[in-house]
Amino acid sequence: MSVDGAEPDKPGLIVNPPASVSYAMGLMITAMLVVPLMDVLSKNLSSNYEISPVTITFVRFLGQTILLALIIPPVIGFRYLGGYAIGINILRGIIVGCAVSLFFIAIKYLPLADAIAIFFVEPLILIVLSSLFLKEKIGWRRNVGAFVGFLGALLIIQPTYEVFGATSLLPLGTAFLFSIYILLSKRVGSSDHPMTMQMWAGLGGALACGSFLLLGKALGFEDMTYTHPRDQDVLLMLGGIVVIATGAHLLIVMAFTKADASILAPFQYLEIVTMTIAGYVVFGDFPTPIKWLGIFTIIGSGLYIFFRERRLDAEARAIT
Repeated sequence: MSVDGAEPDKPGLIVNPPASVSYAMGLMITAMLVVPLMDVLSKNLSSNYEISPVTITFVRFLGQTILLALIIPPVIGFRYLGGYAIGINILRGIIVGCAVSLFFIAIKYLPLADAIAIFFVEPLILIVLSSLFLKEKIGWRRNVGAFVGFLGALLIIQPTYEVFGATSLLPLGTAFLFSIYILLSKRVGSSDHPMTMQMWAGLGGALACGSFLLLGKALGFEDMTYTHPRDQDVLLMLGGIVVIATGAHLLIVMAFTKADASILAPFQYLEIVTMTIAGYVVFGDFPTPIKWLGIFTIIGSGLYIFFRERRLDAEARAIT
């Protein structure tokens, strides 16, 4: 029996059936509200348990590979362990492995919300790159939505190089690499199942981080040196990171294979909402009035894009 419309002997040909833009936006919103929890656990591990950021990243990607390799056969079939774009998916993993490593190192030293705010140039980078390389038509309303969301992030943190120094370049590097990761995801999204894509990406990420750990040991870089997790709490948090990261990135990949990158990019600003709440609950950092203004600005820009694109999608379906 086929899965998602794919023929039994041709896995991956039609594994991502057409879906509404509203569905893609819903997937993206869910992922963005959940994925910051991974960053909270990572900061706790690196700051309070002295687990190196690259060790955390290595476990995150290796765990993703193992978890999906176990899930794929019973859920969608053994034939989906392969795929048509293994090389590109491994490359995706290497790129996102580098991106996450940079970000986990950054949040070891920066406040969570600060690091996220700096990272929020990523939707703007993604919109530009999707226009250049995917030939997506970027209307002024999408550009305004993305820019307003970014202004909301600046209201929350107001980051400056003078405050953060060279450390602020790490989230910027993450933003650029993650944009490339998303573009490659869109390229292979029509040929491979999202689970297959993420299993091979996990392998690529584990290979990249494993190389960083070897390099870190040779050069004596503490943040890139392997730290063996022994404490039960550490193992539980690492397991939580694996589950959250695997599930959230599956949703992200599914979303970007079903809608234009320029539509979904502004919804990444929703991360700041969960991150701000988590910062208060875990670290006791209650948002100031100007931060609340930034949060509502971000939510407003996301809702504007959501309802506008849903209306356009409904009109297009009515015509067809």
